[in-house]
Amino acid sequence: MLSTTNYYSLLATIFLVLTFLFPSRGQLSATFYSSTCPNVSSIVSNAVQQALQSDSRIGASLTRLHFHDCFVNGCDASILLDQGGNITQSEKNAAPNFNSVRGFDLVDSIKSSIESSCPGIVSCADILALAAESSVSLSGGPSWNVLLGRRDGLTANQAGANSSIPSPFESLSNVTSKFSAVGLDTTDLVALSGAHTFGRAQCQFFSQRLFNFSGTGSPDPTLNSTYLATLQQNCPQNGNGSTLNNLDPSTPDSFDNNYFTNLLINQGLLQTDQELFSTNGSSTVSIVNNFANNQTAFFQAFAQSMINMGNISPLTGSQGEIRTDCKKLNGS
Repeated sequence: MLSTTNYYSLLATIFLVLTFLFPSRGQLSATFYSSTCPNVSSIVSNAVQQALQSDSRIGASLTRLHFHDCFVNGCDASILLDQGGNITQSEKNAAPNFNSVRGFDLVDSIKSSIESSCPGIVSCADILALAAESSVSLSGGPSWNVLLGRRDGLTANQAGANSSIPSPFESLSNVTSKFSAVGLDTTDLVALSGAHTFGRAQCQFFSQRLFNFSGTGSPDPTLNSTYLATLQQNCPQNGNGSTLNNLDPSTPDSFDNNYFTNLLINQGLLQTDQELFSTNGSSTVSIVNNFANNQTAFFQAFAQSMINMGNISPLTGSQGEIRTDCKKLNGS
């Protein structure tokens, strides 16, 4: 028999071997760059602040970019890869992203600034996470300690982008399933939907609600009638599907809880927005009510849910790489 000392020594050895063979994924830290690139957060924040002065949409766009990245292959900056070389199909050309996601030029600019300060250190995936936090906090929303240490993926997954990113046309149960598939729960779903408190959406993403909802020949009955008339004017039948509309008609560029108060009066722009409140018996209804009545509760939940989302399958340690150009793999 092993002595107690030898038994614990054996356990420690096994643990070390397992740690080597199966390196921990997701060991992220808010202080990851404190010695290697201490100015990274301020570089990102300053760039976002400057961009917001000339483009009021950019904060929402950067937040969405992080979201669309994390739901496909985890938070690995795969969404930033252009087609070419080993990347045969870019996620940028997937249906949820094509002519819809934006902010790539600003990400490239931020990457260049960081490379000048601390070359080869900061991943593009971490830049997306930092840019999302800056976008929210600079627009009046909560701030949080962004966990860092992600590395960049070596592949893109266009098919995954087409199947995994929630669509504005889907049922609440389908969207809930897509969140669940990446380890996010109903509170995460409602809180992260609250990012629609700023930004814009094109007519094509909700026009099915305005005239012939689900083949009924009538508008979506959950749409506030006054709001419906405004949207029908902005998005006439057979009109320009790319016309932009405020996701939050009350404070379109501010990060607040008005998104939820809008849902209470049937002024959710996307079908997936309004269904959070208008689906009878859904557990989302009470969460919407809570966030509508308590902005602090929403801000706290949103910050935690962004951290949860940022923890989806990150590459760490020796996995992936630190891209020098976010658009392409190193050496390509």
